[in-house]
Amino acid sequence: MANAGIDFNAPDLAARVEQTTQHDLDHLPFGVVLLDRDGTVLFFSETEMRLAGVDEPPLGQNFFGATLCVNKREIYTRVRRAMEDGPVDLEFAWTGDHADPKRDVRIRVQSSRKGGMWMFIERDVLPGA
Repeated sequence: MANAGIDFNAPDLAARVEQTTQHDLDHLPFGVVLLDRDGTVLFFSETEMRLAGVDEPPLGQNFFGATLCVNKREIYTRVRRAMEDGPVDLEFAWTGDHADPKRDVRIRVQSSRKGGMWMFIERDVLPGA
């Protein structure tokens, strides 16, 4: 069972995930992705692989070029701008995911203490999932 202290809405979500195991991150009910400062994928949780419908994690690839993420250009632009101003703490929400155009998606982006950024992706559960 995943760490019960890790809630998608926690204001210190990045700090919490940095204190848990990869196994727990892989089994949270939302996706977790760790990027370096340039957007290269360092960690891609099993939950995100399943919900995003990918067979292999895009480790070592640029997230904003390698993924099917809807609105990735907007996210990239806002994240880069925020990084210039200091620690990142952003949230995006929209309707439409590559798996379902009616699915609601929320993404939170917070700075990693190692200089990169964490992305947390929460999706409405699809019927039958």
